[in-house]
Amino acid sequence: MENEYRGALLGAAIGDALGMPNETMPASRCRLTKGYAKAARNHPNSALSAGSYTDDTQITLMLCELFVSGNYSAKNYAAGLKRLHLDNSLRFPDGTIISACRHMVKDADKPSGCNSTTTGCIPVALAFALTSDDIVEVREKLIEACAVTHTNPAAHAAAVSFATLIRSALNGDDKPLYEAQKNAFLEDEKLGLKTGDAISLADEGASLETSISILGNDVSVYQTLPLAYYLIERFGEEDNFLNIATSVGGNSDTIGFICGAWLGATYGASGLDDDLLLALENRESMTTLIDRMWRRFGQKE
Repeated sequence: MENEYRGALLGAAIGDALGMPNETMPASRCRLTKGYAKAARNHPNSALSAGSYTDDTQITLMLCELFVSGNYSAKNYAAGLKRLHLDNSLRFPDGTIISACRHMVKDADKPSGCNSTTTGCIPVALAFALTSDDIVEVREKLIEACAVTHTNPAAHAAAVSFATLIRSALNGDDKPLYEAQKNAFLEDEKLGLKTGDAISLADEGASLETSISILGNDVSVYQTLPLAYYLIERFGEEDNFLNIATSVGGNSDTIGFICGAWLGATYGASGLDDDLLLALENRESMTTLIDRMWRRFGQKE
């Protein structure tokens, strides 16, 4: 279990870093490459080095630090986001995260969340999945944390579904993807239907190009989560799975984050590519944080 626990966070960061240069790009302009790459000169992530992750991993790491230090609360999570925003440290966050942070700066006593279906709650879900072996147990607190930035139920549903995917994989369940899809449906029928359609496309052997044209690849949970689930079901057993998953353009960093977390939670840190792991930004400090998380939360499972 420790190997898989470590793998979930490291895999998410690797997938995020692989997808970073392809974020916002049309799928047709993304090439399948083996290692990390820098973003193009005119890209929003152009200042980042190859192997650098985006705001998705930043948010998860911040939350994990709050959890492991015993300082987590929705209020402290909001304060951490606000601090990253004021320091201009967030790496190309989606508009909903920015809007929520601006609301916090303007009036910290008023609700900051926005009615949005973007995927900013996905990194929150991973942190919560690492703190408990029962997602039902933490569901309310997860949704409370999501509401700091997102009030739309679909955003919450995606977070619960993704947390279920990772927790089910860590628990050794037979079909984590189907558990995740089932929970997506229970939380938001539309998201459940779309993720179900995505898994069906994969089972039918639909090509990546066809599936992107049907499912979409933008920042909405109604596109990102189904496409990620398609990729896991269709290509998850292939050696170059993460390279395929992060070549889809659009919201490729978050798609890579989801797929990488699943890969690590399923096959463990030892199943991740050694070269990608060694070249990952802040790998040593991230490993130290994971070790602390494991001692506090993982060993109790």
